[in-house]
Amino acid sequence: MKAWHIAVGSTRAPKLNAVKEAVVLIAPLLGDEVVMDVAGYEVESGVSHTPASREELMQGARQRVENLHGSLRVKDKPADFLIGLEGGLDLIVESGVRRVFLESWAYVSNGNRGHFGCSGSIELPEALAEDVLLRETELALAIDQFAGAVGIRDGQGAWGVLSRNLITRQESFRLAVVSAFAPFYNAKLYRAATAAGA
Repeated sequence: MKAWHIAVGSTRAPKLNAVKEAVVLIAPLLGDEVVMDVAGYEVESGVSHTPASREELMQGARQRVENLHGSLRVKDKPADFLIGLEGGLDLIVESGVRRVFLESWAYVSNGNRGHFGCSGSIELPEALAEDVLLRETELALAIDQFAGAVGIRDGQGAWGVLSRNLITRQESFRLAVVSAFAPFYNAKLYRAATAAGA
């Protein structure tokens, strides 16, 4: 039985649990009898507390992996896969109207190459979007105020509040991780597609 170490650039429970759920699905696709050990490490994303664009979300996820890779190298703790997770906002203008979406992004690297995955999107109510974007309130604090609760980020998250728990923060990150891992667990298809496009 082969044991692989999965290092995650966060210690928050929804993010770690999302990765643990994802790797249960992914492990059998990577090889016979692969067991994945998931461990979280606190690292900086290098982006704002609530990223406000798709580019910043992707940058934050990638930079978590880069910072994690450097930290583990110093501690001489090798990892088979490194995962960075970042949640935040993406703004678009559609038919002249600004729309703000909550998204969860993942970046997965095996140390040589990395790939991104996204959860999908859910639109924010205008009042919540304005609180975060115009008043620069951190989304974690804004959603607590908006929903009249405390600590939502460490539970259902804004995803859970907005979708009435049909999609939780953990589920959104699980989808992003499964998507980011696709070029690894579906390598044959990705290699064939790359060769066909060359």
